[in-house]
Amino acid sequence: MKPLEVNNLTVAYQKKPVLQDISFTVPEGKLMGIIGPNGAGKSTLIKAILGLIPTASGDVSIYGKSYKAQRKLIGYVPQRGSVDWDFPTNALDVVLMGRYGHIGWLKRPKKEDIQYAMDCLEKVGMKDYADRQISQLSGGQQQRVFLARALAQDATVYFMDEPFVGVDAATEKAIISLLNELKRQGKTVLVVHHDLQTVKEYFDWVLLLNLRIVASGPAEDVFNIENLQKTYGGRLAFLENKATAADIGR
Repeated sequence: MKPLEVNNLTVAYQKKPVLQDISFTVPEGKLMGIIGPNGAGKSTLIKAILGLIPTASGDVSIYGKSYKAQRKLIGYVPQRGSVDWDFPTNALDVVLMGRYGHIGWLKRPKKEDIQYAMDCLEKVGMKDYADRQISQLSGGQQQRVFLARALAQDATVYFMDEPFVGVDAATEKAIISLLNELKRQGKTVLVVHHDLQTVKEYFDWVLLLNLRIVASGPAEDVFNIENLQKTYGGRLAFLENKATAADIGR
């Protein structure tokens, strides 16, 4: 069974389709980039898979079962801009939220849960900030805390919505190092990503999306000029100034 199978998924807002007939599978242990222009439906796709927004049709399975049945296998890092960073809580408490699937919502965390959360903070270089209020952290530090929360879930399939946006170079390097470690552990990771220049460097599997799927498969096979032209249309000429044909590959 595949970690993720999506069949004929359609999402519509006010009867206007924003995702149409989306079908794809992701093999186990892949680091997949979800690539496409603004408004292509990348974040919508993740939210639909996770049941955060209603769908018009289609179905999603995680290792052959519904998302609801497999919720404990899922880790999710939302867009940083969608989080209320003024909520009065510290970094450690945020990470402990990722343990609730193991602890239970009405139970207090045990010493081993707190230690596990601290270990996750250490993995993202944030152990020394465990008691710091999240509103006092920089954007990159906040993103690291949310990655630590996802790690604390001890998931099998991870969804990350634009984890590299608004972070410094050191944080981006730390994030991709962490993603590669998850991959080495056999985890499957899906990442909404914008920087075409780093796609082949970061991901071994790619989904090109613009309301419909343009292509999905190994990065070396599907991440090419022809498919990018279909995905971005006239905007590709501008993007090629940032990511050359040599970077993208033909």
